[in-house]
Amino acid sequence: MKHRSRVRANPDQPNLRQVHLIHEELFAELAGQGFAISPGLMGENVTTRGVDLLGLSRGARLRLGESAVVMVTGLRNPCLQLEALAPGLMRACLDRGPDGEPVRKAGIMAVVVRGGEVRAGDPIVVEPPEGPAEPLRPV
Repeated sequence: MKHRSRVRANPDQPNLRQVHLIHEELFAELAGQGFAISPGLMGENVTTRGVDLLGLSRGARLRLGESAVVMVTGLRNPCLQLEALAPGLMRACLDRGPDGEPVRKAGIMAVVVRGGEVRAGDPIVVEPPEGPAEPLRPV
């Protein structure tokens, strides 16, 4: 899914949305709400299992397989493009936290630090960033 509006607004801004990762657990949650969404339909490049993507800090690095490394830049903000897949999907990917703050569940965005081949079933190693944890914000 492309967001040309971001480029129109500022063509010089860095692309912090090179790689989209979604946790497989979201698909089970969505299935419980009646949505039949499988890996790849929401535009993600990588589907994870057992990794708390939404709990990562900005700047965390993920080693994917033997050589690929991506750096987490922020949250994917669920958008209207999800409605083309299934009416109500965008809302299903949003929630509210205990203090009423929005919780975006549509995965995270990252940039490529080092390329490499990534295959289904490859291990993912999370390396926290140096310094204090910085919560993820939409990018």
